[in-house]
Amino acid sequence: MATASPAREAKGGIRKWEKEKEEEEEEAAVEASMGEAAPSSPRALRSRSRKASGEGPSEAGPELHPLQNRWALWFFKNDRSRAWQDNLHLVTKFDTVEDFWAMYSHIQLASNLSSGCDYALFKDGIQPMWEDSRNKRGGRWLVSLAKQQRHSELDRLWLETLLCLIGESFEEHSREVCGAVVNVRTKGDKIAVWTREAENQAGVLHIGRVYKERLGLSAKTIIGYQAHADTATKSNSLAKNKFVV
Repeated sequence: MATASPAREAKGGIRKWEKEKEEEEEEAAVEASMGEAAPSSPRALRSRSRKASGEGPSEAGPELHPLQNRWALWFFKNDRSRAWQDNLHLVTKFDTVEDFWAMYSHIQLASNLSSGCDYALFKDGIQPMWEDSRNKRGGRWLVSLAKQQRHSELDRLWLETLLCLIGESFEEHSREVCGAVVNVRTKGDKIAVWTREAENQAGVLHIGRVYKERLGLSAKTIIGYQAHADTATKSNSLAKNKFVV
């Protein structure tokens, strides 16, 4: 009998967790609008009962939904008086759907970061820099945003990017993905998905097509893939696209 792949289980876990969060938020909104006399759902009653009795989770513990990979979140804040690597800080690591949402709900949204700051989410063991041995032969799919899109689109696109990564949305080509970076800049923000091998045309193009679709970008919108080797020797504006979708 066939068993579900870890990637499929992770995607299912993400959807289930999102649904549970929505239900809990709806229940909280109803209770807030109707006061303490509002009828409570079984979920809310169980939660209140545990709080009242001082009980924690059941002995078996809550059901966790493991991800296929362990991920690390990094934060970069530009300080020109310090070396680049000294501005890069590891925030946390996680390997379950629940820990991802706990992390996401406790950090600043990308749109609230100061100009010059980055978030980077990479597979554990890969540092978010070109020099890492698993990055140096790769490249990135780059999405550039206009300044006015920061408060209308940036957070949605960044969250969708994160979900693509942790949910292994690129199927067998997900192993090619190293991580993703969001750059908050005065002239316009950028989001990029990094892959490990720029010469793997089939894998790179598959990732690009799926990524563009998941972001909900129009067919007229073109995103480009740049090799790190090219970007490292030129400014971003001069780096040529190796592939486009």
